[in-house]
Amino acid sequence: MKKLYSLMILAGIATFGVSGSAFAQNKAIDFKQGNPFSDGVVAGNTLYVAGQQGPDAKGDVTSTDITVQTHNAIEAVKKVVEKAGFKMSDLVSVTVYVTDLDDVKQMNQVYIKEMPDPKPARATVKVAGLIGGAKIEIAAIAVKH
Repeated sequence: MKKLYSLMILAGIATFGVSGSAFAQNKAIDFKQGNPFSDGVVAGNTLYVAGQQGPDAKGDVTSTDITVQTHNAIEAVKKVVEKAGFKMSDLVSVTVYVTDLDDVKQMNQVYIKEMPDPKPARATVKVAGLIGGAKIEIAAIAVKH
């Protein structure tokens, strides 16, 4: 019985690792007191990035140019990804929310240049509006390999 118990313990260590990371607490990225969300949450080896827009240094969306907003939104995603200790190449899924489907062609031109290859899986969704008058918002999921 003692041998069987030892084997079960060893199997558990092999399954979950010595660090016990399978039981790690979620880690919030850029949670600001009073906000109803974090910019990202790490759960195990996965990062969930909340929808990121492209505000200016003051936090306002001042440009109505979809290419500027797309660039800024991707940079905002990158900031959360890197702050969490991940790389943009760890992205596996992206959801792009746009307020105007006529902007998708121009958005894609920036997206193709700035997102790593191979491109993550992506859904593009038209929405009636975004907070702050933004034309685009990007949410993402990254997994450390």
